Amino acid sequence: MLSSTTVTTVNVNGLRAAAQKGFPAWLAGTEADVVCLQEVRAEPHQLTDGIREPEGWYTVHAPAAAKGRAGVSLYARREPEAVRIGFGSAEFDGSGRYAEIDLPGLTVASLYLPSGEVGTARQEEKLRFMAEFLPYLKELRERAAAAGREVLVCGDWNIAHREADLKNWKANRKNSGFLPEEREWLSRVFDEAAYVDVVRALHPDVEGPYSWWSYRGKAFDNDSGWRIDYHVATPGLARRALKAVVERAPSYDLRWSDHAPVTVSYAPAR
Repeated sequence: MLSSTTVTTVNVNGLRAAAQKGFPAWLAGTEADVVCLQEVRAEPHQLTDGIREPEGWYTVHAPAAAKGRAGVSLYARREPEAVRIGFGSAEFDGSGRYAEIDLPGLTVASLYLPSGEVGTARQEEKLRFMAEFLPYLKELRERAAAAGREVLVCGDWNIAHREADLKNWKANRKNSGFLPEEREWLSRVFDEAAYVDVVRALHPDVEGPYSWWSYRGKAFDNDSGWRIDYHVATPGLARRALKAVVERAPSYDLRWSDHAPVTVSYAPAR
């Protein structure tokens, strides 16, 4: 990277719905160089031109084979050198859960890890995804290092890593998203695969900052949220992180998703 780079990740909770609620105005106003979207839930042809290919952006859309589910996208201000959909998984490459682009000196990915639900097939799917994805993360880091590149995997990881990452952690110890085996797996991403949780590294001693609040009850008003939207970076890039901001809406009625954009600015490589 020759200049500073700002990257935003956000689960849009249905891009067509978000487009009716304020996403276009947000995109027009953002200073991000790359935007990673999750839970797009639309085929590219179902999006308006201004959302599918907004002026000034190069876009990559990876919809799920299952209609109306999942889907990830990336918007970049410069044309990617390469695009890859999926991570070599027979089960998951058509599920709209992972896409990556190569920019100068940097690979950026948009990830939507399955949400899961204890005692259901959805949780088994989540665990299978995790089992396949960790080896890929190691391979990606090694491949990038050999090419002198950094890696940034942004997205909705659907796991709160620590007690500080969700408001009501005691009540969620047996719920998907905060299960011991999920948290241990995320620890392996950071320890074994040698990636860095960028926002936590910049804010080591705070509760949150949360990025998702249920639409139910007063979760948003009470800031009773979860931090499940991450910037997960190789150490060299993580060291260049300057600031991280959760773009929390000023009020409940101004939200265009149940997630807030998580934006990090990275200094240029020396």
